[in-house]
Amino acid sequence: MTTKSSLGSPPLGAPARIPALPGLGTTWYERGARYWLRRASGAVLWFAVLAFACYIALVLYQSFRGDLPSGVRMVWDWAQVAASCVALVWGSVVQRRGHRRDLLDPPTPSEARGRKRDQTRRSTGPALAGRILFLIAAPVLPALLSYAVGWVLAAFTIREYPGEVGARRVVEGGPGGSHGWQAE
Repeated sequence: MTTKSSLGSPPLGAPARIPALPGLGTTWYERGARYWLRRASGAVLWFAVLAFACYIALVLYQSFRGDLPSGVRMVWDWAQVAASCVALVWGSVVQRRGHRRDLLDPPTPSEARGRKRDQTRRSTGPALAGRILFLIAAPVLPALLSYAVGWVLAAFTIREYPGEVGARRVVEGGPGGSHGWQAE
């Protein structure tokens, strides 16, 4: 692992300016302990949020389930188990395919920041609308959250994010490295 010299210049062999990526900062370049700590803390945060959402989903599902006749309840529970298993795999497959597609044309650091900004703007409306749908979807909520768990699990078990690949190409001047990011 290279370090900065006493004069504050970048390490030998490193570019003059390493672009910061959303959620990773500049740790992606050397992939040291700080990089893995950031990735692990992001995964832990997501899984804590998903665990809370799953708990709420199961409480809501139990309230719906209590109103079903006992004969239907057993069939409905087994249908939920089957649907949840399928949704878990489906969420993982969707995430992996999206990741593979993004690796074919990885974003430059400026594109990655723009995508993250756009994603944050777009998520406000669905989050507010989702509060009402969350209650309406109580009968199938375990399956919906299984999809989310599969998606997040696949998202955090990849080797390298597409933004890292794009930034590395830009920094190293590889294919596709001439567009997007410019040293400031």
